[in-house]
Amino acid sequence: MKNKLVLGTVQMGLPYGINNSVGKISFENSCQILSKAFDLGISTLDTAEAYGDAHRVIGEFHKANPMVKFDIITKIPHDIDDLKIEERIAKYCQELHVDYLEVLMFHSFDSYQNNQQLMVMLNKIKSQGLIKNIGVSVYTNDQIESLLEDDLISVIQMPFNLLDNESIRGNLMQKLKDKDKEIHTRSAFLQGLFFKDNSSNNVIAQQLSKQLLAIKTVANEEHISIASLALGYCVAQKNIDQVLIGVDSVEHLIDNVKAADYQIRKEVTEKINAIRVDNVDLLNPSLWN
Repeated sequence: MKNKLVLGTVQMGLPYGINNSVGKISFENSCQILSKAFDLGISTLDTAEAYGDAHRVIGEFHKANPMVKFDIITKIPHDIDDLKIEERIAKYCQELHVDYLEVLMFHSFDSYQNNQQLMVMLNKIKSQGLIKNIGVSVYTNDQIESLLEDDLISVIQMPFNLLDNESIRGNLMQKLKDKDKEIHTRSAFLQGLFFKDNSSNNVIAQQLSKQLLAIKTVANEEHISIASLALGYCVAQKNIDQVLIGVDSVEHLIDNVKAADYQIRKEVTEKINAIRVDNVDLLNPSLWN
């Protein structure tokens, strides 16, 4: 199922993630990861102007490897001058060394709402072929509901994982597919929270200790890793088109690609869907301190 995987590049431009022990990935290691990802069949990268110098890293890699060309999903800043959006997108393509953007994403639902004046221009740029899709990165079900009727938005990026699971998102995902929208999911590992030890002093891990223990129990019963359970659950969803992963080394990438090949059984999926989190704010990393 690696054809569903999208490689995130935030760590190539910034130190990121609560389980990040390596900081920002070096340029050399980033290039090794990108090269291996392409060899393994991953064809899409997720990035953003806000991700430090991730655009530059990808562009330098593309220039040095003319036979390798990734599809690019990138995101515009929260505040952007609508008169300069066409110039900004052309600059993105130049930085990334690509002819067009697969998806241009609003970085948040608030950004989408506050920049409605951009939509006419973005649709024009789309008709010119510089971008193929316009998307929005969301967190809540209410935000997803609000986007169902916007035909100009063709891609929704949303959290989905072992806790932010089908019991929370399932009905809405079907509604999105009924509207012919692509669904991209992120936070497959909830920023590494699933790998935290039971004795972790992380506040979020403590508050979700019961649910995290339930996940570990399912993985132990199936004799698989947490990574296999987490990625296998996501890629098996029929309504999900692409699953975003982040890695910090070639070895980490290889492990995740192998994990994504796990064929999850229906009974295991049902066990995961039975794990409930009452306070869904705990599943939103943007609200973590």
